[in-house]
Amino acid sequence: MRGKPWEIVKEHLMVHVRLTPNARKNGIGGIYTGADGAPALGLYVSVPPEKGKANKAAIAILSKALKVPKSAISVAIGETSRTKVFKIPPPFEHALERLEDIVRKYEDKDAEQ
Repeated sequence: MRGKPWEIVKEHLMVHVRLTPNARKNGIGGIYTGADGAPALGLYVSVPPEKGKANKAAIAILSKALKVPKSAISVAIGETSRTKVFKIPPPFEHALERLEDIVRKYEDKDAEQ
């Protein structure tokens, strides 16, 4: 995998996500590597991608996983796309630590296989 599924841009944490709507359940499904080799956090939501429902569900998953208020997370890029970038304003140090733990967990799983 090349890089991590996040970056810091203008003092904001930008989390790159590959969203799969209409899934069986909500959750994080690992690290997705795009055709360009860029990593993204794989998120699954059980709702359809209509009227922002999938984005709201994705924000809820990120909020719970990163322990950041839902109101602090917004879609920066990809409002209607499967590939999205969510923006989290400072302070985000604890969220970044949790994100690193999540990525490490999936990297460890990949290494075991």
